Amino acid sequence: MTQPKHVPREWKEMLDTETISRCISRMSYEILEQEGDISRLAIVGIKTGGEVLGKRIQQRIQQIEGTLVPFGVIDITLYRDDIGVSETYPTIKDTDLPFRVTGSRIILVDDVLYTGRTIRAALDAIMDFGRPQTVELAVLVDRGHRELPIRPDFVGKNVPTSKSDMVRLRVSEMGYQDAVYLVHRGGDR
Repeated sequence: MTQPKHVPREWKEMLDTETISRCISRMSYEILEQEGDISRLAIVGIKTGGEVLGKRIQQRIQQIEGTLVPFGVIDITLYRDDIGVSETYPTIKDTDLPFRVTGSRIILVDDVLYTGRTIRAALDAIMDFGRPQTVELAVLVDRGHRELPIRPDFVGKNVPTSKSDMVRLRVSEMGYQDAVYLVHRGGDR
């Protein structure tokens, strides 16, 4: 077994492997408790961190219910409101929604909720594929500082941060030990 990659020493661990696992389990149970009927349930992860966490929620729901709910991935690159502002060109990843979006109860999953702009872009992307019955938001970390009126339905942890901080998820699927880190940058912008 290979050793996990290391993160910079100055990164402060906020959530460890066990806490992340407990958050995934709790959110999975909450999703199931929200509506007993899972026949229209589908999980959609936002590339990249939301994809990993969404897959874990799907697997946890399968362990609990004995049913594999549909899973999809959404790439929001072309839906971002800052496209064209940056000097770099965006890298387009795959979007794959292998289920009927119209009429589905979609749980949209992301790793960190910050301004809400990523979620707005993901909602736009999903609507291009149909009209779901509902879209609910599950995030591992809600760090505050919203710029849009977006609120998660399922939250792993609320973590107060400064606007200048960054929050980074590292998971085994990326070669790391599961953890969420707070990365301090200079003063607030």
